[in-house]
Amino acid sequence: MTIYDFTVLDTKKQPVKLDLYKGKVLLVVNTATGCGFTPQYEALENLYNKYGDKGLVVLDFPCNQFGQQAPGSDEEIVSFCQLKYNVSFPQFSKIEVNGENESPVFTFLKEQAPTEEYHGLAAKGTGAMLKRISKTYNKESDIRWNFTKFLVDREGNVVKRYAPTTKPEDIEKDILKLL
Repeated sequence: MTIYDFTVLDTKKQPVKLDLYKGKVLLVVNTATGCGFTPQYEALENLYNKYGDKGLVVLDFPCNQFGQQAPGSDEEIVSFCQLKYNVSFPQFSKIEVNGENESPVFTFLKEQAPTEEYHGLAAKGTGAMLKRISKTYNKESDIRWNFTKFLVDREGNVVKRYAPTTKPEDIEKDILKLL
């Protein structure tokens, strides 16, 4: 099984088969528009602009499970992202990433990469704090917070999971290895 075996909904609630992205390197991110990590949208867009023609696609899945930080409708989220960060990468309908209603694609991602690394004392402290305050964090593979990132190779295999504290630009070297 690979990520290409899943179908998700776009922001208009239309099904999108992820095999549409076969042969691409994917950076899959659960996002929120009202989070302290929201400015990462700018760096995600920069990566997409820099490497999109070489095969990188950022896939954005808004999630309101962490501090209710993505409260808007799909249309409001898209509008915010385009106006504030000029987002042009694919955005999908709001989902849940943990719990009984979690998106099957995120179940798969978490099974393939069950933990993320926190580098540096500040990041480790933030990771521990996020684990404590997350109301949906019940098992070690659960996502702790917004802006957890998954890197997927051109064959649809999950290569690595990154913590919310990992800046998109710090993933660039790993992306380049796959491109």
